[in-house]
Amino acid sequence: MRALIIGTLFSICLTNIFGQSKTGRLEISHLTGDFYIYTTYGTYRGVPVPANSMYMITSKGVVLFDTPWDSTTFQPLLDSIQIRHHKKVILCIATHFHEDRTAGLEFYRKKGIRTYTTLKTDSLSAKHDEKRAEFLIYKDTVFAIGQHSFRTYYGGWGHTPDNIVIWFDKEKILYGGCAVKSVEAEDLGNLSDANVKEWEATIRKIMDQFKNPNYIIPGHNDWTSREALTHTLKLIQDYEGKK
Repeated sequence: MRALIIGTLFSICLTNIFGQSKTGRLEISHLTGDFYIYTTYGTYRGVPVPANSMYMITSKGVVLFDTPWDSTTFQPLLDSIQIRHHKKVILCIATHFHEDRTAGLEFYRKKGIRTYTTLKTDSLSAKHDEKRAEFLIYKDTVFAIGQHSFRTYYGGWGHTPDNIVIWFDKEKILYGGCAVKSVEAEDLGNLSDANVKEWEATIRKIMDQFKNPNYIIPGHNDWTSREALTHTLKLIQDYEGKK
């Protein structure tokens, strides 16, 4: 534990200098205001792949949006947040059933953190033997926690049957998860649970619902571009055009 704390404190020092902290396979970057992107890594087709998640600081505590992919970062993430912000994580919402979003749900539930997924995600997690949340979201819901609020939104099948996005109206942040592809993506990636025919309509619904976001956070790779939604549409159309 002492070594972990020392390592984390060193990472915080790096953050003060460079604006980003790295603890092994955990990277934390400031997005805006009370919002931070944290990135962990997993393997897809034998290649290390970064998975973007987010957390939000509130007066009541910290909210996680998706869990780390890499189990070795479950506790270091909590430790880093505690040391950096002097707050505990109180809630976690996973945006679909795949392991890069849900792997830490059981771990965090045992830590006393309230964990949430939609009912559809819970059903798919049970079917595919993925980790499950303690609490369920039955419809699009607005959460108000401390000084912040956000809305969960299901636009339809895309990357998975259950993928939701999360909208922060005041800051105009769209947390897209894996329903949205990074501008770095050259293809649609893992299509094992996708419905490409419906994906375009899902993205258009999201674009209609949430106009002119200041930030769009895709599930993987670069998250600094505001063109991720239009790029996702292009990838879908390219895929359909090749069929």
